[in-house]
Amino acid sequence: MAKHNSTVVNRGGTKDRTSKDNLGTKSFEFTKNFLSLLGNLFGLQSCDTRNADVVPDFAYKPPGDGKKKSAGPAQMSKIKRNPSQGHIMAPSIYTTNKSKKSLILAYIFWLVGGIFGLHLFYLQRDAHAFLTWSTLGGYGLGWLADITKIPMYVRDCNDDPRFIQELVEKMRRNKKPPFSASRFISAVMVGYLWGQLILLAIPQNEIGGVNWNTYFHWFIPLAVALGVWVVGNIGREQGKPWLSIAVSYISYISRWYFYDEGVWLSIMMFSTAITFDTFSKEWRRTPKEKRSFWKRASTLTFCAILYIGLWSSYIYFNGKITDSNGDEIPVREALNHFFTSSWWTDFKQTLYDIYQYAQYHGWYEIWKQIIDFSDPQGEQNAYRVLEVSPTASQQEITAKWRALSRENHPDKCKDPTKQREAQEKFMEIQQAYEILSNIKNKRSRKNKKSV
Repeated sequence: MAKHNSTVVNRGGTKDRTSKDNLGTKSFEFTKNFLSLLGNLFGLQSCDTRNADVVPDFAYKPPGDGKKKSAGPAQMSKIKRNPSQGHIMAPSIYTTNKSKKSLILAYIFWLVGGIFGLHLFYLQRDAHAFLTWSTLGGYGLGWLADITKIPMYVRDCNDDPRFIQELVEKMRRNKKPPFSASRFISAVMVGYLWGQLILLAIPQNEIGGVNWNTYFHWFIPLAVALGVWVVGNIGREQGKPWLSIAVSYISYISRWYFYDEGVWLSIMMFSTAITFDTFSKEWRRTPKEKRSFWKRASTLTFCAILYIGLWSSYIYFNGKITDSNGDEIPVREALNHFFTSSWWTDFKQTLYDIYQYAQYHGWYEIWKQIIDFSDPQGEQNAYRVLEVSPTASQQEITAKWRALSRENHPDKCKDPTKQREAQEKFMEIQQAYEILSNIKNKRSRKNKKSV
């Protein structure tokens, strides 16, 4: 009997210990999940990798030779089989992104500089960022659409295992990326923009005795094809540009059949976009090479300089402005006349005089004069309102203030339409007197202290 009671007690103790262990395990899981959620929001990495998620081994091919990287003992220990589909699941040993990006920071960058692609540059989508910058947020529509797409961009940049899992399932269902209306429209718009930009940037008149249009118009099909190709290589999709370039040049022949540039440019643009989407588009199975910040920034800077240079060429060589008489004047001629005008000559002389004055008296003296000319306290304007000179004494200022107050008092104005103007003039006089009185008193106290 005693033995039986002892057994019962032991069983009860084992049950109590088991319930406590389960409670501790649940608490640990809750804490780990909560910390994981915070880590995803702020771009932090979890230190606990005992239950790391795994992704299919064909989600990526390693960069370089394109052959699958052999898994060592540590990786082989993590390989498991998916019983529902019968294929082997391997850890994400081909991902190259080590630093996690924050969802909150991505939204902050979107709000502050999203129209210039700042959030996309942060998420290492450089081509996407350049297109957003060059089109001012995709004409505003792309910037607004990114509100719902930023979480996907963050998961993509962080090589989120669940995102990779979904991507691989999509690859399994579709041999090539499915048709996307938004991506196709973006490719058409960017291709048209780049082709039109080259067309506008070519000087229409001879420069230096050379007709530049004879040579540079052959870059128009190349610009259209490159615009379509850049859009097609954003994200997890890619494609080679050669077939699109060939089709773009073939369809460029339509320029000699349709004299309206909008018609032949549209034919070339749509044929190039359809060719790329039908024959060249494929999945990106190899991760992009991760480059340093300075390499990425220098590449985007070069592209931005080239883009701005093309627009500058259009404005300088082919742009026109309209004067007050309605006459159109080429920007190039207007700039030449401006830099030879008397206003520009006087302005240059003024800058030179300021520089010479600063050489003898110092730049701080120049800064003090600039502050004085800006009249931050309203002193010069107060002298003008009270009609007194800057050397007037306090007695003269007071006498003038009283005379102007009596003269411009609103009660003397019987006309209701002019009474409001008189009221404003009277208040301006009172404010000017108050400003000058305060300044005079401050200077008087300062002089007494210095003595």
